[in-house]
Amino acid sequence: MALSVRVLLSQIQRCRPILAANQTARCLSQGAAQAEPSEEENESVNPTFVNRNPRNLELMALAVKDRGWKTVWPHREFYHRLEFSRTKHHVTANVFSSNSPVPVLTCSTKEWALKRDLYSTGCVAACQAVGEVLAHRCHQAGITRMVYRAIPWTYRSDAVQSFRTALKEGGITLSEPRRKYIDN
Repeated sequence: MALSVRVLLSQIQRCRPILAANQTARCLSQGAAQAEPSEEENESVNPTFVNRNPRNLELMALAVKDRGWKTVWPHREFYHRLEFSRTKHHVTANVFSSNSPVPVLTCSTKEWALKRDLYSTGCVAACQAVGEVLAHRCHQAGITRMVYRAIPWTYRSDAVQSFRTALKEGGITLSEPRRKYIDN
């Protein structure tokens, strides 16, 4: 193997003066001249457009909201829905999409990152911490508006109010715009 490498190197050294004299060598040649783009090509619009952002219509409030039945609670007319639950041991918040039964985002005091900084995992301070962390995660996911319908008999509690204020201070709007209808 070493012998073949030496032979190759000697052949390269012998050809080097020839390459310097001959400018048509491949390594010294210049690239082919490219044609100038015409102005008509730059200004033309593609006749077919594919929207690659699945949430684009949702952000413009043009996407279809599944209405469901009027008698179903909680209502199904939303893009994203916030569900907040509090037990005597833990606080959990989930964000659901309209077309998926699996939560898009979750935050709970069962997570060690939250649990280690809290004295109690079911108190008002825990609700506020869950609200702050969920607001941060929502911003990272690009969700800034969602529907939150609290259960009426728990709405006025201090824990739920601290959770709501933490979300609002984090920049989350707890209502969605009405759907816009375009006349064809």
